[in-house]
Amino acid sequence: MKKHLYVLWQCTWGAVQTLMGLCMFLRNRHEPHHRYHGAIVTTWKKNYSISLGMFVFMTAQPSFQEKVEPATPMAELVGRLRVHEYGHTIQSLLLGPLYLIVIGIPSTVWGWLPSLNRKRQAHQLSYFDFFTESWANRLGEWVTGEKSMERLMID
Repeated sequence: MKKHLYVLWQCTWGAVQTLMGLCMFLRNRHEPHHRYHGAIVTTWKKNYSISLGMFVFMTAQPSFQEKVEPATPMAELVGRLRVHEYGHTIQSLLLGPLYLIVIGIPSTVWGWLPSLNRKRQAHQLSYFDFFTESWANRLGEWVTGEKSMERLMID
């Protein structure tokens, strides 16, 4: 029942980003997909991950500068990334049509703007220190009961 409400809410309150996610899903329909707590997760060849409504697109090869615990296997780190991206889908449920303005745009600028990349490196800031990302971590952990990205340093 919860998964049906999740899908219904994403397709109504989060319709804008879910429609964008559906378009991306259709363009990447040949890539591997699986369901995760109601979301549709696609593993793609791009070097970044993104969540749009109930659609999550995860990089096949995440690049981590250092691990939270030195012996953490890559499979666990990928699982943590999935929890983080799922947290963004919960933000979509909460914010609805404001998601792209409050989360999507600031998150994209934080991740892609070269001056902010230099700032993160100079001050040893994690990508996940930014409010949109730390909130996604907390929401993903709260809803799934699984561990998320914490302050992991990524390339």
